[in-house]
Amino acid sequence: MQEFRLPDPGEGLTEAEIVAWKVAVGDEVAVNDVILEIETAKSLVELPSPFAGRVEALLAEPGDTVEVGSPIIRIADGADAAPEPVDPTAVETSEAVADVQATITHDEPGAVLVGYGVRGDAQTRRRKPRTVEQPPVRNEPARPASVPAASAVPTIAKPPIRKLARDLGVDLVSVVGTGLAGEVTRDDVVRAAEQPSVFKNLETPAAWSGDREERIPVKGVRKAIAQAMVDSAYSAPHVSVFVDVDATRTMEFVARLKQSTDFAGVKVSPLLIMARAVLWAARRNPNVNSTFTGDELVVHHYVNLGIAAATPRGLLVPNIKDAQDMSLLELAKALEHLTLTARDGRTQPADLARGTITITNIGVFGMDTGTPILNPGETGIIALGTIKQKPWVVDGEVRPRFVTTVGGSFDHRAIDGDIVSRFVADVASILEEPALLLD
Repeated sequence: MQEFRLPDPGEGLTEAEIVAWKVAVGDEVAVNDVILEIETAKSLVELPSPFAGRVEALLAEPGDTVEVGSPIIRIADGADAAPEPVDPTAVETSEAVADVQATITHDEPGAVLVGYGVRGDAQTRRRKPRTVEQPPVRNEPARPASVPAASAVPTIAKPPIRKLARDLGVDLVSVVGTGLAGEVTRDDVVRAAEQPSVFKNLETPAAWSGDREERIPVKGVRKAIAQAMVDSAYSAPHVSVFVDVDATRTMEFVARLKQSTDFAGVKVSPLLIMARAVLWAARRNPNVNSTFTGDELVVHHYVNLGIAAATPRGLLVPNIKDAQDMSLLELAKALEHLTLTARDGRTQPADLARGTITITNIGVFGMDTGTPILNPGETGIIALGTIKQKPWVVDGEVRPRFVTTVGGSFDHRAIDGDIVSRFVADVASILEEPALLLD
């Protein structure tokens, strides 16, 4: 009999909340099988089992807050676990399940406490389905994503990938998996989706119940957000500026990128041009990309670009490390990966740390502008408002143009109004004329 104690998932935490068990008493588990989800102050983390055997007891309930080091599950090894009676009617089903389970074999020894198991370069193979009606065909040509596989093997996909497919309206049966063992990957789902967006995961709740009030405990991510916003608002004197921008050429540029073969299968939006504009403006106004410590101003000669994302777990600000070194295509892929991971609730602690400047895209909610609060430790945050057609004076004539508002908040302890104004003006100039990025 072995007990698995709650580990620290790499954040220096003292406790975490049990979100959901992926196993039940009596289930057989293998090393690295995901057994539960926990919520920390920063992220949702899956924990794999360090042991193989039969689940004897779950020592915590969903919703419980458990201290690191406390036992959370008991697993009996093969010698301790008593075999369950075999149901003869379930033999055929069991064989199909065995085929699926056998698609992945782990050759790397040792238990992994945090993550998704051993490395993906372990030896893998996909077994032929045991069917009489559909014998296996060798050298079968690749099927288009719209044609379901004629196979008895169920679709192989991890729970986060299944949730992502549900959110994006993708039928997994119609998706051909490209993973090492034939499993459906995140990229497979994204390619099958029409318009993946991190901001389309907010569902309308059901009608109010008979209770007049609901009390929601402030903990986990919400507690961390609340404390961070208070610390930022009352420690950094905010100054905010705004400017209206003719973004017609940005919209034309985005349309051309969508038609480019280089960007085929990659999500392209005005946020990509905004991100590139912020990187360009930060190089011209380096003090905006800094951290104020009280004793000194630490100016960063790199940009870990944060993107504020509204997710089912609350506001998260994951960042793209060293975004200044990326090409436009690399930046587009990084933005897509960041937003989809946040949408799926799988943003890791490392992706939330060490940001240097942030973009909040409030335009996706139809907002023109706002006064965002600084992400703690940063001196600047830029807000991109909605882009919509408005009457605009061009060469003395009123014409319909795509117009947006760029706003931002800055730490007035670190930077003065002239630097703030130049920085926002530089961002606006790129949205007005993206060709400046070629300089």
